Amino acid sequence: MTAVPVAGHVVAGSSQDTAELYRRHLGAGRAVMGAVLGGMVETSSEGAWVHTDDGRRYLDFGGYGVFILGHRHPAVVEAVHRQLDAHPLATRVFLEPVAARAAAALASRTPAGLDHVHFVNSGAEATEAGLKLARAHGRNALVTTVSGYHGKTLGALSATANTTYQAPFAPLLPDTTRVAHGNPAELEAALADRRDRACVILEPVQGEGGVRIPPPGYLAEAARLCRAYGAFLIVDEVQTGLGRLGTWWGVDTEGVVPDVLLVGKGLSGGVVPVAAMVATKNAYGPFSRDPYLHTSTFGASPIACAAALAAVETMSREDIVGRAALLGRRLLTGVAEACGPHQGRLVHEVRGRGLLIGIEFTRAQAVGEMLLELVARGVLVNHSLNATRVLRLTPPAIAGADEAQHFLAALAESLRAVQARLG
Repeated sequence: MTAVPVAGHVVAGSSQDTAELYRRHLGAGRAVMGAVLGGMVETSSEGAWVHTDDGRRYLDFGGYGVFILGHRHPAVVEAVHRQLDAHPLATRVFLEPVAARAAAALASRTPAGLDHVHFVNSGAEATEAGLKLARAHGRNALVTTVSGYHGKTLGALSATANTTYQAPFAPLLPDTTRVAHGNPAELEAALADRRDRACVILEPVQGEGGVRIPPPGYLAEAARLCRAYGAFLIVDEVQTGLGRLGTWWGVDTEGVVPDVLLVGKGLSGGVVPVAAMVATKNAYGPFSRDPYLHTSTFGASPIACAAALAAVETMSREDIVGRAALLGRRLLTGVAEACGPHQGRLVHEVRGRGLLIGIEFTRAQAVGEMLLELVARGVLVNHSLNATRVLRLTPPAIAGADEAQHFLAALAESLRAVQARLG
């Protein structure tokens, strides 16, 4: 295939052409990353697999947590097609039924009391909505967690505790403090200094932070402390929710009902981007009273809400949560066994819950080497933005036994190759 010039520009017709367009228009850094990973261009997908323009296919055990239903689940694709043919975008003048049905479906699956849904287009936007809602209640002192990740828009970035991403955009939101994830004593000290004006944002399990699992009881104690000190609690389940941890929500294991729950990634059904902020009646009050207080042209679009509705219904119908729990246990055992011979020298620790699994290496260099080795064996995984030594796995719940075995074999081979190279 060759490039086709259009009015002095280049239209991609090959991997090389696509890389050049990236370099010219999307960023040289991203073009270099693509070249390092082999220069492949992804062109199609289905189930647990992604196909490239050279005819190869790759098992997607990454996807940044989006594809809990896999790629292009037929039920979600069909729902989106129907909506596309009928009414993909709304006027925002009249009421629109798909958004209402999607909100009801989502609220039927969130913890009791979280009934009010504000749809947005991305997880970062959900964070922004949650932070603004907290401020509408007078909670403008932000308490976040070390290595927490909540997005990169300006308000969300204030909560994303990584100076690499924050420093170029400082100053961010004022009166922001970090406490250790999983440490109630540090949280209480921060809240005592900010009584009745704090907004706490945390993840049940830190994803980009390297699959950091807090000690049992931490979430319940964090919620108790927020009540005691009059703090507004936001639990970010953009990555951990909708079955990723083997439960509908990470908060389910401790019966926590926050003021706000952030939802995203899997809500898309792997088809159309959509996220949401879900709140209690009292917390949602300011947005409920004034529907123009926080708005978005494309938020709650019919086509996105059709995907969200189909995703929630499909998860319920196909017991995706139960399947995630079962597959997660099998994979965690298999990953631990594959890493066992390399414990201490190459691998520091394996940890996970459900289909969120992290392999922490003894040095950051090993993560990049493992990414390359796994790609060479037809497997895609992710690194962790806030934990450079952690390789992160977020497989789809629809993966079968053969696909799980394919991954574990590729992992074992890759570990041996990297161990031999790095010593």
